[in-house]
Amino acid sequence: MYRQLFTALVILAGTSAVGADDQSTQAGHQHDRQSIQLGPRPFYLVQGMDDGKLKNKLLQCENGPFYRTDFSIGHRGAALQFPEHTKASYEAAARMGAGIVECDVTFTRDGELVCRHSECDLHTTTNIVATPLNDLCSVPWSGPGQNPPARCCTSDLSLAQFKTLKGKMDASDPAATTPEGYLGGTASWRTDLYTHRGELMSFRESLALNKKLGVKFTPELKGDDPDRIAAVYGSQANYAQKMIEELRDAKVDPKNVWVQSFNLDDIRYWIEHEPEFGRQAVYLDDIDPTTSPPTPRLNLDELRQLRKTGVRIIAPPLWALLTINTEQKIVPSDYARDIQRAGLAIITWTFERSDLRHGAGSAGWYYQFDPESVAVKKDSDMYEVLDVLARQVRVRGIFSDWPASVTYYANCMGLK
Repeated sequence: MYRQLFTALVILAGTSAVGADDQSTQAGHQHDRQSIQLGPRPFYLVQGMDDGKLKNKLLQCENGPFYRTDFSIGHRGAALQFPEHTKASYEAAARMGAGIVECDVTFTRDGELVCRHSECDLHTTTNIVATPLNDLCSVPWSGPGQNPPARCCTSDLSLAQFKTLKGKMDASDPAATTPEGYLGGTASWRTDLYTHRGELMSFRESLALNKKLGVKFTPELKGDDPDRIAAVYGSQANYAQKMIEELRDAKVDPKNVWVQSFNLDDIRYWIEHEPEFGRQAVYLDDIDPTTSPPTPRLNLDELRQLRKTGVRIIAPPLWALLTINTEQKIVPSDYARDIQRAGLAIITWTFERSDLRHGAGSAGWYYQFDPESVAVKKDSDMYEVLDVLARQVRVRGIFSDWPASVTYYANCMGLK
């Protein structure tokens, strides 16, 4: 009896999933029917919300069915608990219903594209300093307090060497006296439970995996060292073209890929030279008041000019799209309103990348719109943030380090 009931529920869930993404491959549909699992975290967050209409609505969805949604974007996979840009992280994001999974694209010494958040983050995101490849690093790890600090780059290595490394949570302990100790430092609200395998991915491998899992693609071309880019590819344009060629070689449908860059020249290049892919190119907005000098927001005229040059989608960080009104409620910022006026679609980043257990005031960069924690007082309040982004800012999707939390909301609200 229980087996029959379970089978019926799986079939029902699968029917919803197929309807939500009719562009997926048959293999993707099969994955949807069998494997969308959100785990306990979304339910934990909803149960901790203050009483009200949003909580009541979200509670009504606790039994699903759950399906894959493009609104939920796996940021480096599922980097809250899995080492970013590893096979396990990508698989976890897909299993949590992310309709799109990100590979940050950088390069090796022999010109191969690989998935890493930065060209030079291997010393904190892999085990390189505890391997003989430490000697090849731009600045090898040599001991506590070294100056300059360790700096290990994908461009220091060949693809074959890169593939021997193991991914880990992005952290380090600069005071450690051993390379093994240096690999520690993981924040208390994250975990090292899933670091044992940590298989690193080339860009080609990530494309093949996404196809197998039935998810879409959002590769971000990283800026990295311009001198090394010139040495390997000849120019930034050739580097941008290389990423498109690998997408084309993998037979990725341009309708299922959102190429990204913080470099507006990359976006313009794709729009002009690869319009099939440029049509959905995402211009990542690097607004940041904490830099010296601060990186300002674009004004309305600049946003309208972006639209005129062919940019269709902009992606500012979530804090830039929100503010607190006089009633201490979360509302869209003036910047969000100007982006809407300019006719640009919006994607934003990054959900579940902050420790909100003690409110926004202590959560760091992503929640600077509420420095006094007047609206975001606890982790469960992140659903209030998400609701404003979805309903009032009208974002098309949101990157998340734990896609299940976003999938739950999107499924409950009927977002595809």
